[in-house]
Amino acid sequence: MTRSRLLNLFVATVAGFGLLTGCTTITNPITGTFPGNYNALAYKPKNASAVKVKVSLQNRMIYVMEGDRPLLVTPCTIGVPGKGTPTGGYRVTQKIKDKRSASYGFWVKGSEVIAGEAGRAPGSGFHYVGYPMPYWVEFKPEYGFHAGAVWPVAHSHGCIRLHPNVAPKFFALVHDGTPITIAGSLPEDQTVGAKVERPNDYAWKDPAGSTLISGPSSGSFPPPKEPLLVTQ
Repeated sequence: MTRSRLLNLFVATVAGFGLLTGCTTITNPITGTFPGNYNALAYKPKNASAVKVKVSLQNRMIYVMEGDRPLLVTPCTIGVPGKGTPTGGYRVTQKIKDKRSASYGFWVKGSEVIAGEAGRAPGSGFHYVGYPMPYWVEFKPEYGFHAGAVWPVAHSHGCIRLHPNVAPKFFALVHDGTPITIAGSLPEDQTVGAKVERPNDYAWKDPAGSTLISGPSSGSFPPPKEPLLVTQ
């Protein structure tokens, strides 16, 4: 259910990078190494206990609010049909900065790195390393927010992905017990979420496998260059 860029190997084929959903063909004419320079501003709360998270599945948008004040508004990726992101009211149950996927990742033997699923070694002598899912914020067993490619269509196994440049900010804003509401649509879709820029680097190639399997998962992607939270 979980995961990040590697889910692209399992949710869609390589041809799926020209993903067709309804009458909309998703294309990305720019190429590069993921992640790109997409960013979103996040504000420091005046009262951390008043922070709440709202997620719109229709708008594929996360709203971190302090009362009626938006602290962070950022696009996200949600689950595909059949493995959808659950709706309802939840709370943050745990935060793990350096989480890795237990389902999808890499099989490693010496300098050989092969993408694959846990439990399906390509041969003898390989060991499994999960795909990086840094800045994990869990709200339900096996469901959480984490850094990853933010597609403009449903593209995960139920988790909610934020761009790697934004996930550390979300991680800093929430805490154990922060309330989370996930709904089909939200009033904020028509106001603060109406014209938010979306990442265009969702289909760019991953960093080298050697980078993705080395060290803490939060080190797999460059950290934001600016402060995580700014004072408004």
